[in-house]
Amino acid sequence: MEALLAELALVGPRPLRGRVRVPGDKSISHRALLFTALAHGTSRLWGLADGDDVVRSRAAVEALGVRVRDGAGSPAEAAVAGERAEPVVIVRGTGFAGLSEPEGVIDCGNSGTSIRLLAGLLAGRPFHSVLTGDASIARRPMARVVDPLRRMGARIDGRDGGQLAPLAIRGGGLTGMRHELAVASAQVKTALLLAGLQADGGSEITEPARSRDHTERLLPAMGAVLEPIPGGVRVAPAPEGLAALNLFVPGDPSAAAFFVVGACVTPGSDLVVEDVCLNPTRIGFVDVLRRMGADVEVVVKEERGGEPVGDIRAAAGPLRATTMAGAEIPGIIDEIPALAVAAAFATGTTEVADAAELRVKESDRIGTVAQELSQLGIAVQTRPDGLLITGGRPKAGLLKSHGDHRIAMAAAIALNACDGPSTVRGWPAIASSYPGFAADLAAVTG
Repeated sequence: MEALLAELALVGPRPLRGRVRVPGDKSISHRALLFTALAHGTSRLWGLADGDDVVRSRAAVEALGVRVRDGAGSPAEAAVAGERAEPVVIVRGTGFAGLSEPEGVIDCGNSGTSIRLLAGLLAGRPFHSVLTGDASIARRPMARVVDPLRRMGARIDGRDGGQLAPLAIRGGGLTGMRHELAVASAQVKTALLLAGLQADGGSEITEPARSRDHTERLLPAMGAVLEPIPGGVRVAPAPEGLAALNLFVPGDPSAAAFFVVGACVTPGSDLVVEDVCLNPTRIGFVDVLRRMGADVEVVVKEERGGEPVGDIRAAAGPLRATTMAGAEIPGIIDEIPALAVAAAFATGTTEVADAAELRVKESDRIGTVAQELSQLGIAVQTRPDGLLITGGRPKAGLLKSHGDHRIAMAAAIALNACDGPSTVRGWPAIASSYPGFAADLAAVTG
């Protein structure tokens, strides 16, 4: 991965025009790597996300004895894959039983998905492992995944009684059970499904609201038996492991959201983000933007790996305030920094509520969004679980990433729409999910 500039310089406003393809979906990429490691046989994955978070998941499965390599695949596969033939990641799965005790600590970096999903996977393995991460991971809550895994029989310890990383796991001997999650979380749900695959007896997971369902789509494609139940899903044990697969990962809708919002708020813009995952649990931000009066169109073109895939077109136009709250929040939680930028350019006061989860992301996103929009001259009030953003005419200036990749991208699209020169400091934070964001933004604003 190339070194990133310490800060990003912009001169706006620059309309976003043409077409762009964002990196492969990060959520699917994590799952594809972990699930194919548990498969028997060779899987091939095209278009994996190229950020550091997914690199950490790859390194983790390699530390567990799974062979992973880059390659072009066979000529026949290249012909089928077309322009997606490069790069391909080849995973030689071992099944659950073939995983081996890691020689050292597994470092998940900045990836909350990696550490929580790995906790569920390793809870069923009869050996010792330790999961850690960077300073941000050290602050993020782990009890929500540790406590239910302990109830299934895993022995897990960590800082503050297991509420914080690093996590030391001695797995094996799990018993299936029913889990009723207090907070809707695709990460926790997936961790418990991975544990359930290794448990004695079936497991059920219910949530207070619907979270993203990539796991429920991908696991059955690999032979796992999942059954929908009211408010959740039931999983049957799969002690023999999963079936291998070939998968072309579609573009990440959370990354696409920044370009879509950028096009909506920057005069003269008309942009197509192509080959995007259009999973209904991931494109709630489109519904929000349409409520705000945005000119946004979604076109489904195919199904791939159980996921609808297609294009999102967005054009500039006037926006009005809206409310984001309740059951809608889990489906837009990662896109709220982008939607906050839309609110900053909208007429009226936008309310974000029921989003306390923002406090425990890579940064306190309620605080960091408020701080950075205030730097643009926008009136923002914070609440324990949300924000009040009164739109206006944001002014160019200096913004900071706070070490958070989504705050960095939100800052960039906001400043690109402002009149004059601007700077985003702390730009290397982008490396965790989208190291090529600046280059792709330049390509559609040049």
